[in-house]
Amino acid sequence: MKNDTFTKLVDSIREAGEIKAGHREPSRTYEIRPPEIRMVREQLDVSQSDFAVMIGVSARTLQNWEQGRRQPEGPAKALLRIASRNPMAVLDALHAKDTGPTKSRRLATRAVRVSNA
Repeated sequence: MKNDTFTKLVDSIREAGEIKAGHREPSRTYEIRPPEIRMVREQLDVSQSDFAVMIGVSARTLQNWEQGRRQPEGPAKALLRIASRNPMAVLDALHAKDTGPTKSRRLATRAVRVSNA
């Protein structure tokens, strides 16, 4: 690795640490708004409890997101960002996972049938 590239990498890691510690503001952020979360769920035509199971969170957590009391973080935020752009991607990902007849898979299959009807 060239010295210049290594220096940029170290600076980037240092900046990330400062942002995480709250000493510096991030240069860009992505916030998913409550109506977007509800819109994704409604496009999939599933209930709050079913959607919560599909994305691996509690129904209470999903309710808090939809009502704006809390914001999704980490992997959930990334999944919702993808789902807001392509809701069927969530179903495709769940359906492709060949782990047997789990509740998530049954829900995904049902939602695909509904959306194709």
